[in-house]
Amino acid sequence: MAKGTTVVGRTAVITGAGSGIGRALALRLARAGSPVALVDRDEEGLETTVEQIDGPVLHRVVDVSDRQAQHAFAADVDAWAPQPIGVVVNNAGVTVSQPVAGSAIEDDEWVMNVNYWGVVHGTQAFLPILKRQDAGAIVNVSSVFGLFAWPTQSAYCASKFAVRGFTEALRHELRGTGVRAIAVHPGGIDTNIVRNARFHADDRGSTDRSVLEQEFSKVARTSPEKAAATIQRGVERGESRILVGADAHLVANLVRIAPVRYFSVIKALEPLVRR
Repeated sequence: MAKGTTVVGRTAVITGAGSGIGRALALRLARAGSPVALVDRDEEGLETTVEQIDGPVLHRVVDVSDRQAQHAFAADVDAWAPQPIGVVVNNAGVTVSQPVAGSAIEDDEWVMNVNYWGVVHGTQAFLPILKRQDAGAIVNVSSVFGLFAWPTQSAYCASKFAVRGFTEALRHELRGTGVRAIAVHPGGIDTNIVRNARFHADDRGSTDRSVLEQEFSKVARTSPEKAAATIQRGVERGESRILVGADAHLVANLVRIAPVRYFSVIKALEPLVRR
């Protein structure tokens, strides 16, 4: 295991900080004494997060798919940060539920632009600062769907597999430096991602959005606060891949054992799981 990264007391940069894991991380690290630099496209959600922070905070309404906006934010953080940057968490994410055949390409592009290009832009914006420090960590949030695939989640899976590959390649590039690249794979986390999704149909062919929301609520057993704690501990321990939730660990093991037939195993166990 690699040497851990100091997080507490260092500046933390977090995207998607208006809700979910991003908000939980921001509040957790701010309480621990870290100055926090936060972005989200949701101005109201971001303001709600900021109102709960008693400490140094810089926040901007930013669409992470906007490369220039990300670089402008990095320049602002570089000028503002009262402490060196300890961690940059590229967390913002969205999804769409639709089959590949007849899919709305604009929705697929939206997912890729936020989930993948948002991570690339955030990494490229802050990496020069971290390399100048020769310290800190780039933490890119992939997903359990960056380990295995699910029908009607082709764009989301593609984006999260891409984040995983991008981050692992970056990790190899950073060998011998004081900067680390870490991929995070959350399982079912109780966030708004499904409620905010673009929806056409689920994996059973239903066009009733409420069905997908209900199914997700059943499997989203990990709270954002617990996810934030797991991520912080993983960064501090020097982990290069952080699995969040028992379901993420289960999936990682299943894919290792049955790399091609994992979906058949899941479907065979589905009646038991649903009960």
